[in-house]
Amino acid sequence: MSPVGIGMTSERTRLRMIERLRQQNINDERVLMAMSNVPRHLFVDEALSHRAYEDTALPISHGQTISQPWVVARMTEVILQDDVPEKILELGTGSGYQAAVLGQLIDQVFSIERIDKLTKPARRRFINMGYRNIRCKTGDGFEGWASEAPFDVIICTAAPEKIPYSLLDQLKEGGKMILPVGDKDKQELIALIKGEDGFSQEKLGEVFFVPLLEGVVR
Repeated sequence: MSPVGIGMTSERTRLRMIERLRQQNINDERVLMAMSNVPRHLFVDEALSHRAYEDTALPISHGQTISQPWVVARMTEVILQDDVPEKILELGTGSGYQAAVLGQLIDQVFSIERIDKLTKPARRRFINMGYRNIRCKTGDGFEGWASEAPFDVIICTAAPEKIPYSLLDQLKEGGKMILPVGDKDKQELIALIKGEDGFSQEKLGEVFFVPLLEGVVR
């Protein structure tokens, strides 16, 4: 899948971002290819489009952010670490950038956003860019998407203060949940693997995300 609209920024600019990710130990060529194909400048406000390929989080509307490219790449790399999942749930659609990267790699992407005024433009972006394998809706991320469960992977692109263990029920056995956990002062990126007798946990490093909040904003 090759989304339209990439020409607004030069290929050289995008390739610099990819080379920087390689220098930051992102080694999965599938991830690097997906990120080179997704035009990040279409997921930020037009006034910030000149900064779209910097390795930094940028503000979007309603107090949310688009994650820095390294974080998107790292989370995607962990998702693909053992096998390519067929079905993934994302909590926190935001602008839709992480879902678009995943849509390059995974057959079925489901994404939930609690702020309805973010869901609608993200959905339009997916349609305009030719994604037919991404579904998004407005909802409470803490409730997941039970009607589409079980998922191979669940990722959070916002940080709950504590691990929402109830969401593990929506994972297949052997499935993986990747999420930042913590408060505004300290957060850790964690991968949980669901097994027969519970789950194993791996810490992936310190990060910073906006908080994952309960409820829906219409």
